[in-house]
Amino acid sequence: MGKFFYLCSAKRKDEPFMQNPVVPPLVHLQQMHDLLTKEYEYEKESYREQFERAGLERRIRQGMCWYPVRVGKSYYNSLNQLVVEVERWGSNKEVEHLFEYGRPVCFFSPASGAKLRYLGFSATISYVQDDVMVVALPSASALNDLLNATDIGVQLYFDETSYRTMFAALSEVMQAKNNRLASLREVLLGNVVPGVRQLFPIRFPWLNRSQEEAVNRVLAAKDVSIVHGPPGTGKTTTLVEAIYETLHRENQVLVCAQSNTAVDWISEKLTDRGVPVLRIGNPTRVNDKMLSFTYERRFEAHPDYAELWGIRKAIREIQSSLRKRSREERDTARNRLSRLRQRAVELELRIDASLFDEARVVASTLIGSANRLLTMRRFTTLFIDEAAQALEPACWVAISKAERVIFAGDYQQLPPTVKCFEAQRAGLDRTLMHDVALRHPEVVSLLNIQYRMHEDIMRFSSRWFYHGELQAAPEVCDRGILAWDTPVVWVDTEGLDFEEDQQDEGTSRINRREAELLVLQLQVYMEDIGKERILEENIDFGVISPYKAQVYYLRRLIKGNAFFKPFRRLITVHTVDGFQGQERDVILISLVRANEGGQIGFLGDLRRMNVAITRARMKLIILGDSATLIRHRFYRELFEYIRLKGKVVHLKT
Repeated sequence: MGKFFYLCSAKRKDEPFMQNPVVPPLVHLQQMHDLLTKEYEYEKESYREQFERAGLERRIRQGMCWYPVRVGKSYYNSLNQLVVEVERWGSNKEVEHLFEYGRPVCFFSPASGAKLRYLGFSATISYVQDDVMVVALPSASALNDLLNATDIGVQLYFDETSYRTMFAALSEVMQAKNNRLASLREVLLGNVVPGVRQLFPIRFPWLNRSQEEAVNRVLAAKDVSIVHGPPGTGKTTTLVEAIYETLHRENQVLVCAQSNTAVDWISEKLTDRGVPVLRIGNPTRVNDKMLSFTYERRFEAHPDYAELWGIRKAIREIQSSLRKRSREERDTARNRLSRLRQRAVELELRIDASLFDEARVVASTLIGSANRLLTMRRFTTLFIDEAAQALEPACWVAISKAERVIFAGDYQQLPPTVKCFEAQRAGLDRTLMHDVALRHPEVVSLLNIQYRMHEDIMRFSSRWFYHGELQAAPEVCDRGILAWDTPVVWVDTEGLDFEEDQQDEGTSRINRREAELLVLQLQVYMEDIGKERILEENIDFGVISPYKAQVYYLRRLIKGNAFFKPFRRLITVHTVDGFQGQERDVILISLVRANEGGQIGFLGDLRRMNVAITRARMKLIILGDSATLIRHRFYRELFEYIRLKGKVVHLKT
């Protein structure tokens, strides 16, 4: 236990303040409710300001708006929702967007001046792929309004539903008495010692020792277990094995994550293992494989669906013609409607029961676990993947359906997204997983063998974030691309007058000359490797910056450089958040900040930098102004580490 207590309780002064374990559970939950209220009010006000003040072009750049769009075909889906296809076109196709399954949207047309005229309804995204989304409409009249409008755009609408779901979950857990939810509340938030079954350990020769221990702890846990997976340590492999073994003892489990992308990833891995998965909600990774295990696709594939589809069509036809009929004909039609509806309900219930009976894993986002399809369903075990990115109130939505909970993730990587600074500072971005780890370190299993990085890339992260516990597997320990290469390099831009600029009213920053230097460094390194070898071995490259404005500028530079044209599929340029869960052979990072005051902004969130520097398998190149950055202890020690273990390149004029 000592090792795990040290891991979870030791804290650097740079780490965020964590909850005091002596706070009573109900007091803590009320605090969470109050902080979530602050976040809700802040986000709602932000959306209102964007509607009123932000221009159309800015909303497009921020990924919150598509304009113009084409309205395509409409139809009724398997859930009997009227949906319509919407396609983005024009010059804004390459802008990244925030549209995804389940988010509400509204439609508009430009009016006089800078104002927009909004259509009088909101809709919900069914799924998005590339530049096409399918939107569920509230009524047939909404479709008519859409078809009759000209010069149409669509933008994200404030998401009340997710907040209502989280508030309801917090209220339920606070009010819980004499039931399993009340017991879990006292274990997870109080000082009740988690229960453990005495099981004979199982050997898994294909796992390493820490992974094997983690799976056995999951199987033995009566209340809670945590799989702490630092970068490259096989967290997903371990979690899939734990789920697979749990299904030898239980008929069905619930698997959740904060994002659709994370749910898709774990669902795909379980499907590869041969586990029948039922995905509630449409996937972000839209392909035939992913769609094949969604509830909607399986519903449509059921033998009874053809009859149900015919009945639904008949119901709509009768409803649309009722007014044109005589009184006697209307009475006859209503009697037929009643019989058809009853039969439709019978078929829907039968198909639904069949799909859930066949599934061993039910997968959804945390908020999606409140879907009406899961109403009244309970699960012996809940697995929460990427739990360190999940807001605590969202976790309780799913926990209310389970007898025990297994968290998996890494609280030293990206935190939950909290937009209200006051709520964040007060602790809304603290995760339930981390709080449980601090309160009950005995339930934590640290995966300590990593299979991604060269040892020199791994070592600094291991020392700073994981107390030196990580080890590089022998097969990656000394792996490199070029003979006599240096795995870690810092290109120091001090003295080059590389100035950072604000973009989008100060919400993002850009350092154009540093971006241009990074692109040059990328080209030189690729030339050293050689075109033929890069293409033959599929050596891939990642370019990371914490700032969106810098990312967009880097993309334009690379796209406009003919040298990179043959390598486009092997080069990814994204923010730190966009690289979560990914890895590349070579990573270049543009830190952007360069100012006399030593201001580094949200580079001070060290968990983001942990993600950035641990994406690289064999080569890590960091570009930054040391004079600005090393005033912060983390960057000072990183700079010194690279100076000793790697190479610092000074480019002073």
